[in-house]
Amino acid sequence: MGRKTVRSLLVGCAFALLVASLWAFAATAAPQTGAAAAPLNVKIGVIRTIHSRDTISILDIPAEDDGVAGAKLAIEDNNTTGKFLNQTFEIADVKLKEGEDPVVALNALVDQGIGLILADVPAAQLLALADAAHGKNILLFNVGAPEDSLREEDCRANVIHVGPTHSMLADGLAQYLVWKRWPRWLLIKGSHPQDELFAAALRRSAKKFGAKIVEERVYEDTGGGRRSDSGSVQTQRLIPTATQSAPAYDVLVAADESDVFAGYLPYRNYDPRPVVGSAGLKPTSWDATHEQWGAIQLQNRFYKLASRRMNERDNQAWVAARIIGEAATRAGSNDPKTLRDYIVGPEFSIAAFKGQKQTLRSWNQQLRQPILLGDGRMIVSVSPQEGFLHQTSELDTLGFDQPETKCKLR
Repeated sequence: MGRKTVRSLLVGCAFALLVASLWAFAATAAPQTGAAAAPLNVKIGVIRTIHSRDTISILDIPAEDDGVAGAKLAIEDNNTTGKFLNQTFEIADVKLKEGEDPVVALNALVDQGIGLILADVPAAQLLALADAAHGKNILLFNVGAPEDSLREEDCRANVIHVGPTHSMLADGLAQYLVWKRWPRWLLIKGSHPQDELFAAALRRSAKKFGAKIVEERVYEDTGGGRRSDSGSVQTQRLIPTATQSAPAYDVLVAADESDVFAGYLPYRNYDPRPVVGSAGLKPTSWDATHEQWGAIQLQNRFYKLASRRMNERDNQAWVAARIIGEAATRAGSNDPKTLRDYIVGPEFSIAAFKGQKQTLRSWNQQLRQPILLGDGRMIVSVSPQEGFLHQTSELDTLGFDQPETKCKLR
């Protein structure tokens, strides 16, 4: 028997086993009394803003399908399983223009019979959507806004939070810096409100894990073309000045959510120190270089779909749409209230190519997840780090734990 024949037989056997396992899964996931499952159509809406701000690097200019491309890939994945269960999934994408009211977009989707919404919008718009949906059979999935307040004092029962918070990202980074024995930080933050939110999370992480911020500085945003020739020359002169004469420190930590200056810090800071935070070693939910735990196959499928690499917004939208797919499969329903009951329940988990199953924090509806630490070329480490223990889940060492929460779901 030739090699090609043997290979064909092996591939055929593998495919047969896959089909058999899918049919077995279908039978256990959504048992039906009839000869075939009743058809079920699950409609998912996406409300998103295109982040058109100026960026330091041309590699960071958002694509037109930023975020929604991940949701589209998840729809393909959901339909792959759905065909064995007589379930179909579809998506309706609404891209908001500058100044456009997201509630108008929400109402338009609801008029189409869509009550499952992925929201990739700023925090204020997310709260407006949640309040507009209050008392209605609508379930929102936050796939963009990282503010801790959305999961704490401003939490809403009709919002599932898929992306990590500022505190989760900061804790993931802090654990690694403490593990490396780099406890002395020089913190430099931007002059915008979002920068202060991340800086506050970093301060909290330093206190939580025993690091010390030796000094804190502010980098003022004076505007101008950051990718122009004159801007580059000016930056080369400004960055060393902004970072010199500091007390002894181990690592330069940047809080620059507005992408104004952090990308210029590596190789330009006055002292030869590592740069982390908003540049250098960055904490994130996903990175285009991540390939462990089978992630390479997700990366390849996304590239085939979108002709670009998957970023964190794409991945967060993918996870959210896969959560809906998993819940619809298990509950055999497309009703938002029924799906929410399953998602917030003890049986829910989602596999997301990050080394362990991810579950929901019942007290604020935040998805537990590992934090990747990458430098743009590879994943350097993954938090939680070894030795950071928790009585329930080591993932709860990242961000606000249940005894700290201010959330009262309503």
